[in-house]
Amino acid sequence: MQKICIRLKQEGKIIGFVPTMGYLHEGHLSLMRIAKKKSDVLVVSIFVNPTQFGPQEDFQRYPRDLARDKRLIKKIGCDFLFSPSIKDMYPQGYKTYVDVQNLTKVLEGASRPGHFRGVTTVVAKLFNIVQPDIAVFGQKDAQQAVVLEKMVDDLDYGMKMIIAPTVREKNGLALSSRNLYLSSEQRKQAKVLYQALRLAKVMIKKGERNPSKIISKMRELINKQPLPQVDYIAITDAKSLEPLNRLKGEIIISLAVRFGKTRLIDNIKRKVS
Repeated sequence: MQKICIRLKQEGKIIGFVPTMGYLHEGHLSLMRIAKKKSDVLVVSIFVNPTQFGPQEDFQRYPRDLARDKRLIKKIGCDFLFSPSIKDMYPQGYKTYVDVQNLTKVLEGASRPGHFRGVTTVVAKLFNIVQPDIAVFGQKDAQQAVVLEKMVDDLDYGMKMIIAPTVREKNGLALSSRNLYLSSEQRKQAKVLYQALRLAKVMIKKGERNPSKIISKMRELINKQPLPQVDYIAITDAKSLEPLNRLKGEIIISLAVRFGKTRLIDNIKRKVS
């Protein structure tokens, strides 16, 4: 893969890249369409990365269907699919990791210690292999996007990252491979995540600038449903991910909620004057 990409760059081709963990849905496909429009060659990777899963998390049961994914990628017009094995990415004796400080200790990082070290390490390796000019990620994983943008800047990758809008189901639920785990009743109640985010948006529009009041109302709305268990709700600065005492500037309102063993995340980004 690396040799192919080096040759393509020598030919002056612009490489667009979308890294995924497979079991593709419309959210992934929307990223691929963006990358394809902005590049000469589209590379998609599928790799379920073990280093970003904690010991109690769902690595073994994470959904996989490479044959189905290949069909979907082919329809998009992908030029290269890169699907390495774990031994390819982490050969025996592997010792090197990439760790972005501070940004990875809050929100998802606090709930899932070590998660982002796995993400940044595998993405750094994928960038070194594919050498993209453009890489496209989704806003649904807002903290991941902030962390990876910082890594790209700090390590001088010299590439452009595009963060694309979250793709949602009709009821507002953000598309995720983990939605597969939800029962019909859980899926029905999961729409409350987006309803809570919309409630925050309305409160801000009406002039509320106290994040504690907004978070309290969001939690209250979610807790009206019997199944969801709130992991966290946070309102932070969009760049530093620092919690805010009063809303101003560009912010991210994010949440993580469990439905049984399934943990869903979602967020919205706003500019507040």
